[in-house]
Amino acid sequence: MHRARPFVAVFATTFVLAGSALAQAPAAGSEPARPDLERGAQVAQEVCAACHAADGNSPTPANPKLAAQHADYLAKQLHNFKVKPGAEKAERASAIMAGFAAMLSDADIRSVSAYFASQTLKPAVAKNKNFVELGQKIYRGGIAAKGVPACAGCHGPAGAGIPVQYPRLQGQYAEYTESQLVAFRQGERGNSAMMSTIAERLSDREIKAVSDYIAGLR
Repeated sequence: MHRARPFVAVFATTFVLAGSALAQAPAAGSEPARPDLERGAQVAQEVCAACHAADGNSPTPANPKLAAQHADYLAKQLHNFKVKPGAEKAERASAIMAGFAAMLSDADIRSVSAYFASQTLKPAVAKNKNFVELGQKIYRGGIAAKGVPACAGCHGPAGAGIPVQYPRLQGQYAEYTESQLVAFRQGERGNSAMMSTIAERLSDREIKAVSDYIAGLR
C-alpha cells in the first residue's frame, strides 16, 4: 500500500526554489553518480523544506513525511511526476510536483532521495480509537470477502515496507494516507495498478480506519 501520494511531496502553495539547487543532468552514456548526501541536503533545504521540512518530517498532515522513506521509492515517485517522452501525461499527476520534478536532474533526484532516506522519522500517531479494530483487521488480514489482501503482506507487520518494491508506511499522517487511497480509488493517481485495484474495493470508513492504524505503526 503506497503512501503513502506518501513519498513524496505534494500540496503546498509556497515553495522556495533556488536555481543553485538544480544541477545539470549527467552526460549521456556516463555512469550514474552515487548519491551525494551533502547535495541532497542542499536540494532538500532549497526546494523541499517549505512543504516537507528540511529533514523530511513534514509539520503538515497534507504533506507526507519523507524522512526514512526508501530512497528508491522516493526516486521513483519523483520520476513518475515527470512526463516521459512520448507520453501525454505523467504517471502520477500533480501540478505542483510536476514543475519541481521536471527541473531536477537524475543526480539530484538520487541525492535528495538518499538524503531523506537517511533522516530519522518523527512518526505521526493514530488518533481515533474507534478505528483500531477495523484498521488492524484490514492491515493484518485484509478483507477476504472483497478480495482485499493484507497490507502487511507487502508493507510488513510494522509498516517498514520492502526497499525498492514497497514504501514505508509506519508513522505516516493518516490524512495523507487516506488522501492517496482515495486518489487511487478515483483514478486520480495511476502509478500503481495494484493499489488502484485494492483501493477500489475499500469503503470510505475502511480507508479511514486503515489509514489511522498505519499512523500508529512502529
